[in-house]
Amino acid sequence: MAINFLYPDYEVVRNADRCIGCRVCERQCANEVHSYNPELDKMLSDETKCVNCHRCVTLCPTHALKIVKNDHTFKENANWSGKTIQEIYKQANTGGVLLSSMGNPEPYPVYFDKLLLNASQVTNPPIDPLREPMETRVFLGAKPAKVQRDANGELVNNLSPQISLSVPIMFSAMSYGYISYNDHASLARAAQELGILYNTGEGGLHEDFVKYGANTIVQVASGRFGVHKGYLESGAAIEIKMGQGAKPGIGGHLPGAKIVGDVAKTRMVPVGSDAISPAPHHDIYSIEDLRQLVYSLKEATGYTKPVIVKIAAVHNISAIASGIARSGADIIAIDGFRGGTGAAPTRIRDNVGIPIELALASVDKRLRDEGIRNNVSIVVGGSIRSSADMVKAIALGADAVYIGTAALLALGCHLCRSCQTGKCNWGIATQQPELVKRLNPELGYQRLVNLVTAWRHELMELMGGMGINSIESLRGNRLMLRGVGLTDRELEILGVKHAGE
Repeated sequence: MAINFLYPDYEVVRNADRCIGCRVCERQCANEVHSYNPELDKMLSDETKCVNCHRCVTLCPTHALKIVKNDHTFKENANWSGKTIQEIYKQANTGGVLLSSMGNPEPYPVYFDKLLLNASQVTNPPIDPLREPMETRVFLGAKPAKVQRDANGELVNNLSPQISLSVPIMFSAMSYGYISYNDHASLARAAQELGILYNTGEGGLHEDFVKYGANTIVQVASGRFGVHKGYLESGAAIEIKMGQGAKPGIGGHLPGAKIVGDVAKTRMVPVGSDAISPAPHHDIYSIEDLRQLVYSLKEATGYTKPVIVKIAAVHNISAIASGIARSGADIIAIDGFRGGTGAAPTRIRDNVGIPIELALASVDKRLRDEGIRNNVSIVVGGSIRSSADMVKAIALGADAVYIGTAALLALGCHLCRSCQTGKCNWGIATQQPELVKRLNPELGYQRLVNLVTAWRHELMELMGGMGINSIESLRGNRLMLRGVGLTDRELEILGVKHAGE
């Protein structure tokens, strides 16, 4: 008989005086934590199945429930933590790779939290965004090095295709299959209303969302799922995914349990079969190979759409970005190690990659030093949590940011980090119809609109306080940043001075 050494992570605390036995918790929990025992006439809880998603707590009509961290502990040991011991128990039970989701949760430095913004005072007065013009619109794509005129003195239009954003925010790549139909519907509709873009991820584009093409980035990943000429032509831009922050150096895997119905049709794979993206693109082993794919995609779409190359933030990121800027790509998307995903090997998620702040500053400096910064725009993602993070990222050199986890939180995600199970109680990371319907796209898209609208107001307030009235004036303006509690080497890489200097 096998022995289970694992103790539940969470404890379900039920107030017997408040519980009325309505069984809402039982009906709402996809993990089957709650059950009714008629002999005892009481609700019971199987805490081994609880993922702390808060669904039962939120919907309990009498507030009879709460989920608390279990205080069961192992003998204190600074080297062998309880988490480490439990992970060994899990692997000894299963023989499998540990899977996790929703980004790196480890206590590595968050450099955005150690950067402060400058404020204008007397000599450079602040700007009131309520009464004075404030430009939040950005255009992403390669910019010409100089203005050209023809023999008659008329301007020559030598501008490459551009992405126009009302605010420097886009919704990150999240594939149909990882997230639900209703989630994609919310993202697409919100992007259209806001005048920004959302990204299909590597799962193809559902036919119902083709109408949002002007606000869609279509992704081409190593598995080429759902990729065809019509798909490429339907979007406003094309993104080649070389890597992602949550799992640099490896491919993707959507379990067969999620390859159902329209997911299989959209991805163009058989129902029930695992959709596995290989680690490399098997036609890309050099910058020259990447260049060939970039121009093949441009050729296929009549040179009317900008091409993005998405890469994970790794130690040699600046050299990689320099090569991409010379490949013909119009935009580089850099994903930091805190980027979320539906499922990633825990060891890779928690130990591979570098912070987006350091990667961004390094890339921006390298491209400026080489005189090719205007060849590409830079978009960064990987745990952009607020408008302040966005402003700091732009000051470090980004043209715009991707938000993924923040968008899911706006839709109701409680960050229980069990996306890989397909049992999302909030209707987000699931394909089970009874769970998908829990996310109302009419309400979801409005919450996304509210979030980005709020960030736009805060962006204007922050810029106004710095005496800056346009994103272009903020981009790469490190004079607006000061570090707190950082080493000289960290400050050097970020290109900022310490507070007080």
